[in-house]
Amino acid sequence: MGGVEVGAKDFGSGQKRSGVSRGVAVLDFILRLVAIVATLASAIAMGTTNESLPFFTQFIRFRAKYNDLPTFTFFVVANSIVSAYLVLSLAFSIFHIIRSGGGQKSRVVLIFFDTGMLALLTAGASAAAAIVYLAHKGNTRTNWFAICQQYNSFCERISGSLIGSFGGIIVLILLILISAATLSRR
Repeated sequence: MGGVEVGAKDFGSGQKRSGVSRGVAVLDFILRLVAIVATLASAIAMGTTNESLPFFTQFIRFRAKYNDLPTFTFFVVANSIVSAYLVLSLAFSIFHIIRSGGGQKSRVVLIFFDTGMLALLTAGASAAAAIVYLAHKGNTRTNWFAICQQYNSFCERISGSLIGSFGGIIVLILLILISAATLSRR
């Protein structure tokens, strides 16, 4: 039946727990890599976004750049900071793979910093999403006109960078939940 007698020791349980811990640590590492790609790609896509349109003649041009709006600059900085943090946190993730049984204190540190980075990334992405909404829809009551009919490429790139950033938010939430679940098992 697979039971263990009273006073006997089950030797297979420790190996199973170690294997599960190592699997969770590998999943943590892979999710961190995915989050790095998402946040770094979002920062690069937004930071390299610009478009110029001619006005009456070819000598007078209107241009749209990400740094024309401080919200987009904050978005790029927030994604860059989170991406750099995630690169540095890979060391903890590798440590958890190598020492699958230990590392409770480092898990607590990761939960703390992951939560801070989640807040920063959410703030940047939410602020940029509000501006992207105005760029697409406008607000006639305040004379904010939709610019996406004229600056098509600009709007596509800033919208795409938001997708990557919100993907990074989802991955960070998963990382926090995995770390919390791993701590609660011990």
